[in-house]
Amino acid sequence: MSVPSGPSPEPSGPSGSSARVARIARGSVSAVLITLACLLVPVSLLTVWVHDIVLDTRRYVATVAPLASDPAVQAAAVGRIAQAADVRVDGPQITADLAKWLEAQGLPPRVGTAVKALGPQLDEAADTAVSKVAARFVEGERFETVWTGANRVAHASVVRALTGHGRGPIEVEGGTVTLDIGAAVETVKEDLVKAGLAPAEKIPEVNKQMVLFHSDELGKIRGAVHLLDVAGNWLPVFTVLLAAAGVLLARRRRRALVTTALCAAGACLLVALGLVVARHYYLDHLPAQVQSPAAAAAVFDTLVHFLRVSLRTALVLGVVVALGAYLSGAGRLPLALRGKAESGADAAARWGAGHGVHAGGTGRWVEEHRRWLTTGALLLVALVFALWNHPTVLTVLLLVLILLAVLAVLALLAAGGRADPGADRRP
Repeated sequence: MSVPSGPSPEPSGPSGSSARVARIARGSVSAVLITLACLLVPVSLLTVWVHDIVLDTRRYVATVAPLASDPAVQAAAVGRIAQAADVRVDGPQITADLAKWLEAQGLPPRVGTAVKALGPQLDEAADTAVSKVAARFVEGERFETVWTGANRVAHASVVRALTGHGRGPIEVEGGTVTLDIGAAVETVKEDLVKAGLAPAEKIPEVNKQMVLFHSDELGKIRGAVHLLDVAGNWLPVFTVLLAAAGVLLARRRRRALVTTALCAAGACLLVALGLVVARHYYLDHLPAQVQSPAAAAAVFDTLVHFLRVSLRTALVLGVVVALGAYLSGAGRLPLALRGKAESGADAAARWGAGHGVHAGGTGRWVEEHRRWLTTGALLLVALVFALWNHPTVLTVLLLVLILLAVLAVLALLAAGGRADPGADRRP
């Protein structure tokens, strides 16, 4: 009985036409699902960033805590604290009062005039003293404690700034987000009094706000953040299901998997480039309310750090999945690479057998169930990655190395089973 060497011809007539229409419809649905999944991958990362970082108090505080030691933020804080603490330290007024008192004591008017001339120097000396005390405070551990505590308490207001709900020491008005640094000003005031600058006792309750962020589009951002927060729990899972369904419906599944992985990586790359453009645009259009462009850049970079890491991780993961799917195919290069790997495993097994190392029954069992063992290893690695809390590029590379090590062990055991003289030599 002859066996046809090529693909069986499609049946003609109505049944063949229906099968062709069904195949076209299936391919179209697969393409639509894969396209949607690729577009939703960066959106899913945005939802995770909003849900787990921006609107989560513990992670938010851990994210912004390093800003207390950032030089740009420290410089901005010194300037704002010194400005707030120096409101009522009036050198000319002090010297004028002193000159008036000296003249009342019978001293010549020229003495009073000379004392009045010291007013600007006294004012400058007071400014210098305030700046030094503020700098010493900001560069010490006390400022880190004040900064972390203020941000922890203020997180409810960050949520309000992005969602329109909640209240706290961060105020939002006209798209400007400010942080109340009153605790820092009061501490500097106490340090000034202890240092002998008595007029610091008269520092009144003044505006002690430090601008953190400003955007005229805050209203639109609020709507987007609310939508991303609502979708944060289910959108990543939905995206994975869409991609899986698109690949399973495809006629050439391996090629579809490669395409899906590379397109998802490309979408993440575009979003990462968009973040770079958005950063430059934001810093080039800073309003007058923002006291320090360098501090604004540091705040922006810190807040989007996790999003950048997630985009890089997804990009590397997409490339790794695409490469793995390609190398498991039937192309000339994958076959040649797998052939060399098997030859190397066989050579190692023969060398081991020549030195008294045999895989025995374990090797024969691995050889018989190697496909299932490989599939199980892949699924286990995928499960570990899915359950990993905020994976990074290093996480992907580590899991790939572990998977390669497991596959190498399986290949060696299978080669040992084939080299075992007691193995069942079935064609």
